[in-house]
Formats: sequence, structure tokens, C-alpha cells
Amino acid sequence: MLEQRDNVLLNFLFSDTCETYQHLGCVLYRYQESDYLLNLQSHLPYRCRVIFSAQCSAEIEAWLSSISIDTHIAKLDRQNDLLGFELSAQTANDVLMASFPTNIAAEIVLIQQPLARLNQPGLLVMDMDSTAIQIECIDELAAMAGVGEEVAAVTASAMRGELDFEQSLRQRVSKLTGADASIIQQLCDNLPLMSGLEVMLAELKTHQWKLVVASGGFTPFVGHLKTLLNLDAAFANELVIVDGKLSGEVTGEVVDAQYKANVISLCAEQWAIPSGQRVAIGDGANDIPMIQAADLGLAFHAKPKLVAAADASIQNVDLRALVFCLQL
Repeated sequence: MLEQRDNVLLNFLFSDTCETYQHLGCVLYRYQESDYLLNLQSHLPYRCRVIFSAQCSAEIEAWLSSISIDTHIAKLDRQNDLLGFELSAQTANDVLMASFPTNIAAEIVLIQQPLARLNQPGLLVMDMDSTAIQIECIDELAAMAGVGEEVAAVTASAMRGELDFEQSLRQRVSKLTGADASIIQQLCDNLPLMSGLEVMLAELKTHQWKLVVASGGFTPFVGHLKTLLNLDAAFANELVIVDGKLSGEVTGEVVDAQYKANVISLCAEQWAIPSGQRVAIGDGANDIPMIQAADLGLAFHAKPKLVAAADASIQNVDLRALVFCLQL
């Protein structure tokens, strides 16, 4: 047993090889992440995960030092530069949870259900705007077309509950009537990917996950992402272009909140993805049905309504955190 000395708790977890560590009259027991499902979950029902940037190590160390009951701890090894660990115990530690530091690049996720298995094939369905990419495409198109304020007014009306999604979509697209279609390619060429997206997708691909984007935006942009990122499928609304100009209309079935939710079952059936392995991530209220249709629904830098509906929330770090919310 490692007696408390100059070693800090994070060094014990990430660098040492000792199995236990004495701290403030309690004991930290090290375990392997995979051991939880095999040997520990029946008598250690309460667990949470901490995901953080190395720059926040001092704050996480100070928080971890406040543990006052015997606790089991496991390092979470992932293929990116974030750090993570899991805590499990016989009883809940609400005080510890409530004291987690805020306003730093760190998350604490309370695990209240079985997690999808990272090392088994699964399905990830992502929203596009403000989730897979950093912008809202309709707003950028509107600005490029010189109608940014008009589109913003429609958006504000929708946020007040005066329009449903389809009404809002059609009214905003109508403001683009006559705009040169070349602005679409210009925007495609400059889509800013969300931080951590490519690293996260690369790790999922190593485990044969199917990767999908489902967006209330437009097909040129999801198509661009599908090609750029080698995604398996992409769903969005189709803009009508006539003689090189936007007609101000969309054609085909509107990809609304329910359509996005249906994408999960559609793709899961197509690729025989079993129950428990279906994950969705988004940022807005329009993503709530999709998040709730998934086995694990994640809110990403999200509005309060979606945070309340999601199984877990990533608010302070980037998309690299997603793989830490899965089980090895």
C-alpha cells in the first residue's frame, strides 16, 4: 500500500503502479476500467467520470483531495490528449459532486445507466451546426447574401415560439431568394470543424463505429462533411437552385426534429447496430427527440432545455470528451 507522501493523487492515478493509496483516513483503490462491469458494479453502484485538460490538473487535484470515503478509481485511456478517470463507491457523494470546479476545461459526468461500449461497433448520429462545425450555416449564407438581419428576425420569432421548425426553415430560406448559388461552395470551402471532431471520429472508426450527421441545415454542407470526414451517411434539407440562383425553397421531406430522431432507428436497422450502442450528440432544442431516441444522448455546449433532456452534458471541453463517455 502506498503511504501518503509527496505523491499527489493524480500522480498516483496516472504515473504510479501501486494498487492503493491512503488519503485523509480513507483509501483509494485502483482498478482497470474494464473491471467495473466484470467485478465491481454490483457492490459499487455509484460512479462518475471526470474529463479534463492537463492545464486544469491543479484544480482537479484540489477537488480530488476532498474525497473523504473509501473510493475506487480507474484511469480512462483514450486516443487523445484529454485526461480522464472514473470514481466508483458504495454510496453517493453529493458533496463531492457539488464541489466540482466550474469555469475550467473539465467535466464531471454522473453515470446513471449502462454506457455504450467503445470497443464494440456502434452508431453515432451528430447534429451539424454548432456541434460538428462551429457555425450555423443558414446564418452564414444569409450574411453572404446580404440578408443576415432579415434571417435573424425570423430566427428570433422562432425562438419566441411563434414559428415551428418547418415554418422557420421555409421563411429563412425564402430570404435567400435570388442569391448566387456560388456562396454555397464558398461556405463549404471554409467550414470550421468543431474542435476535437476529427480526433474523436478517428478513435470511433478504429472500433468500427458508423458515423452519421443529421441536420436541419442543407445537403451541400453535410455532403461536404461526409466526404471530408469519411462519414457513413448524411441527412439534411435540399435547397432548390434554378439557373445558378437560390430559389428560396427547399424540396423533399423536411429534416426536422422528428426526422433526425428517426435517423437513429433507420441507421441502426440498416447496419444491425444493437440496442445499447446508439449514441447521439447535439446542441439545440431541435435535437431533443434525437437525443432521447438514442441509448446515450449527449448535450454539447448546449441550451438548457437540451441539457435537461440529455443523459450527459459536455459544456466545458471539446468533442474529444465524447469517447470518455463510452465504456471500455
